[in-house]
Amino acid sequence: MIGTIAFAISGAIVAMEEDYDILGIYILGIVTAFGGGAIRNLLIGVPVSTLWEQGTFFQIALLSITLIIIFPHHLLKHWHKWGNFTDAIGLSAFAIQGALYAADMNHPLSAIIVAAVLTGSGGGMIRDLLAQRKPLVLRSEIYAVWAIITGLLIGLNIFTSSVELIILFITITALRVLSYTYKWKLPTKQYKLN
Repeated sequence: MIGTIAFAISGAIVAMEEDYDILGIYILGIVTAFGGGAIRNLLIGVPVSTLWEQGTFFQIALLSITLIIIFPHHLLKHWHKWGNFTDAIGLSAFAIQGALYAADMNHPLSAIIVAAVLTGSGGGMIRDLLAQRKPLVLRSEIYAVWAIITGLLIGLNIFTSSVELIILFITITALRVLSYTYKWKLPTKQYKLN
């Protein structure tokens, strides 16, 4: 639920920044909230139709988007700061959910890591591509690394209990916040044709 709200808001705000109409705002919000899970389901063998069984989560996402639309725009000027924070929450919550989903299906460690990354960042990638932005996960900024670490820790059964998963959620969220606050970056390699 936390991830759904965070990513639905994130998608709605990006749509408003790009001057989408009301329908576009709802579509981008929904795609951001559920896109990563849909991609994950395709890759780990879960029917995509299971996505439609999340009626309550769709209602929560629609309500979140509606609140952002009616929210006074002058209060959204702080979105960049809070937008990154909600995105960090969504990344952490969905990476954990994706890893647990794959682990419950007894998939190997590699599949658990991929499920964590796709669930944690897939919706954001789709959002950025639809908004014609360079996907956040593909920049030098540290983003998907936190989802990889989440998948690894869950796949190795290091974090299993509810309390441990809450600690993991808080830790991954905090690491993501630190990485964008202090501009931690992965090394880049450029190639330019002359």
